[in-house]
Amino acid sequence: MRLRGRHYRTNQTVDVVVSAGVITSVETPHGRPDHQAQWISPALFDLQINGAMGKAFGSPALNADDVHAVVSRCRLHGISSLCPTLITGAFDAITHGMNVLRRVCESSAGMAHAMPCFHLEGPYISREDGARGAHPLAHVRPPDDDEFRRFQDAAGGRIRLVTLAPESPGALTFIQNRVREGVVVAIGHTSATPQQIRDAVAAGARLSTHLGNGSHSMLPRHANYLWEQLADDRLTASVIADGHHLPDALLRCFVRVKGLQRLVLTCDASSLAGCDPGIYREWGQDIEVLPGGKVIVPGTPFLAGSGVFLDACVAKLASLGEMPLADVLDAASANPRALLGLPSVTLTPGSSADVNLYESDPFRVVHTVGGPGSL
Repeated sequence: MRLRGRHYRTNQTVDVVVSAGVITSVETPHGRPDHQAQWISPALFDLQINGAMGKAFGSPALNADDVHAVVSRCRLHGISSLCPTLITGAFDAITHGMNVLRRVCESSAGMAHAMPCFHLEGPYISREDGARGAHPLAHVRPPDDDEFRRFQDAAGGRIRLVTLAPESPGALTFIQNRVREGVVVAIGHTSATPQQIRDAVAAGARLSTHLGNGSHSMLPRHANYLWEQLADDRLTASVIADGHHLPDALLRCFVRVKGLQRLVLTCDASSLAGCDPGIYREWGQDIEVLPGGKVIVPGTPFLAGSGVFLDACVAKLASLGEMPLADVLDAASANPRALLGLPSVTLTPGSSADVNLYESDPFRVVHTVGGPGSL
């Protein structure tokens, strides 16, 4: 397979030659540059996908067909790989989800490539309204090493990212234990004091999960967990840049403070991502999907999840003009891979051929190629 496009960083027309899911050569075609060619870049990677099309990875009814459906839908939006994310739930529901995901990965090299690791978001989060977000209060609980190891066994060792509230009893020891095991620990859905944030970072936490969301509607204006995470250079920030979860001014501030090196884009797609506008019954309540993908509690301004995919977040952040599109793409591909210790994807021989062809103004993915064993 030969893919021609303008290199997303150099603007040079290149032919990327792919065989068996690996880039075998990158050639510069003879003649004048093709300024009409589409652009080419590494494909997107999202570390927080909860589901899509009415399917949730955390559902007690999850099956292999559901997993394939979500991964296939993400692929249509330029996401060649992702972290399936399970949120707060009963032990049996989380274990079931991890078992299903593990079996899918074990049965297909392509699916294993598409889901190289898993994200456990909760159940070790704040019980407080606002900070808890849409997570069910009944299943929130303190960190438990034994329970986590049982989750990890069900996942076949694939849990690479855990989001928790560091003020929970036993959280600091839990963080230290996970870091020793090679698991990345993120701060999220928290009611922590600034000192508790500092203690969590000292214990090894390295990510702020969807910074600015899953938080209280009212905070002390100076001493609060948002400023503390924003100010700490040891913390990378993941942000939902869909135009709904964060106002433009706040998103600009996050980008300016964290910069490219400490920024990760996520869409945090919910089970309603990709669904047509309408009212759905999810999480025991009515949820409305509006035109444009905004997901709300009907009749209120309150968000109830994310309804778009990572390509929309790339387009939104690029439109703000805070960083070049090439940097935005790296925040949605190279940065999450590096954070999780996954192999990098580059437009060079020997790299996995996770590649997107796209149009740039506005950003739109045209075609996605996956790596070894891809679907």
